[in-house]
Amino acid sequence: MAFWASLALVCASLVAVSQAASLGVVYTEGGFVEGTSKKIGILFPDYIDVFKGIPFAAPPKAFEKAEQHPGWSGTLKTKDFKPRCLQSTLTQKDVRGELDCLYLNIWVPQSRSSVSTNLPVMVWIYGGAFLLGSSQGANVLDNYLYDGEELALRGNVIVVTLNYRLGPLGLLSTGDSNLPGNYGLWDQHMAIAWVKRNIAAFGGNPDNITIFGESAGGASVSLQTLSPYNKGLIKRAISQSGVGMSPWALQSNPLFWTTKVAEKVGCPVHDTAAMANCLRISDPKAVTLAYTLDPAVMEYPAVYYLGISPVIDGDFIPDEPRNLFANAADVDYMAGVNNMDAHLFAGIDLPVINKPLQKISEADIYNLVQDLTLTKISSALETAYNLYTANWGPNPEQENMKRTVIDLETDYLFLVPTQEALALHSMNARSGRTYNYVFSLPTRMPIYPNWVGADHADDLQYVFGKPFQTPLAYRPKDRDVSATMIAYWTNFAATGDPSQGPSKVPTTWLPYTTRLGQYLEINDKMSYQSVKQSLRSPYVKFWAQTYRNMANA
Repeated sequence: MAFWASLALVCASLVAVSQAASLGVVYTEGGFVEGTSKKIGILFPDYIDVFKGIPFAAPPKAFEKAEQHPGWSGTLKTKDFKPRCLQSTLTQKDVRGELDCLYLNIWVPQSRSSVSTNLPVMVWIYGGAFLLGSSQGANVLDNYLYDGEELALRGNVIVVTLNYRLGPLGLLSTGDSNLPGNYGLWDQHMAIAWVKRNIAAFGGNPDNITIFGESAGGASVSLQTLSPYNKGLIKRAISQSGVGMSPWALQSNPLFWTTKVAEKVGCPVHDTAAMANCLRISDPKAVTLAYTLDPAVMEYPAVYYLGISPVIDGDFIPDEPRNLFANAADVDYMAGVNNMDAHLFAGIDLPVINKPLQKISEADIYNLVQDLTLTKISSALETAYNLYTANWGPNPEQENMKRTVIDLETDYLFLVPTQEALALHSMNARSGRTYNYVFSLPTRMPIYPNWVGADHADDLQYVFGKPFQTPLAYRPKDRDVSATMIAYWTNFAATGDPSQGPSKVPTTWLPYTTRLGQYLEINDKMSYQSVKQSLRSPYVKFWAQTYRNMANA
């Protein structure tokens, strides 16, 4: 009898649990939305409400800032991802996506007894060189990279992902008021502001919004914190592998690239007003395809062909980023890079680094230093080359030489600008705290040499919990790394301190200061020794001070 009574009690408990709280229909400023309530697991299930494809702005007009959505009648079914913003396919022969693309997605974890309230909110901004990407990310069938489910459930946070315009339609600029540019950044801002106004209805805390992103998304996060338009909207921010000071984050000569696009679609190029008016009425597909990247014909490093980027417009970005950090004085900021972040780009510039049977020469590396810096100052070139080859010895090994290429590009494109941004944030901070990290778990890409570390975007799968969502594709240590990153990221979102919050972490992460340069190295061997100081300081000092002084002399 005792057994059957216990079984009945378990069954009754399971029935009660299966009827866990759910938001149901939610009222937003545009109208009612209805998502999907998911039960995950059997004996001790988790519950999450998911809303996909909520419009945060009206369908945008070409080369104009988006406007507030007029709203809808009835209840909007938000159960499927909406199309990405119009962009080239990887072959650059066709396009995918739509002009009507300004939608966001929300994941809300629920308890078994009551609807969640006052949860921290994390708003994701995707990367993709300001050319590619979407709110849901790449996918294999129904497994999407930017599925917020694992992050929301494990960190007990609300996760929001958003679309924004990119490529020529999102960022072209004439450099004047005729086509000021930054339309994609305005889209991001509109989504953040929408979350601020509406997230309480989903159980979120509108006063605790963290924006986070990677690569172009990391630079976007940085620029959003520096823009005066976001004051009071953002509580915390995380930049992964990209900041507003990255050499590829802002386009200093936008008219050059806009003219190239205009020529290809048959628009006038000698009058910016006529050019802008023509581009606005041109076929959006033709405008999108008018900008292409062809590694086979690149004379300089690939980074210099990333011509479609945000601009200093005197409005959303009113000045050089380094002069705007007072706007982020009360924003908690975490930023970091992967230890071989530029491997992807270095492999385009010098493919030999990924070919074990082919050798790289000293001349290859010297020429790369010259091409990367675009300088003819012999003293600057010699100083840079000597710095990066100092540990070679008289007969350098090929692996060491190839690593030097990756270190050089990683420092220049990612690490040094990130360190500068952290220093400026710390120096301008009032209440805002500053944290620095480097992610160093080696890449899992089998086509690369076994000495390659964490490549560009390798961190994304761990932040979004893919080792838990697709366990057969990962090792146990990968799940440990994923759990660690989710804990630090969501603790930071909750409290402003990645070591303090609802999730247990392997070691305390000390705040960054300019005096000591504290940072956390994140990999599968976490301990108190993971807290370190002065990340690549000789190289940071060279690029941030010595080289800049030489170049400006």
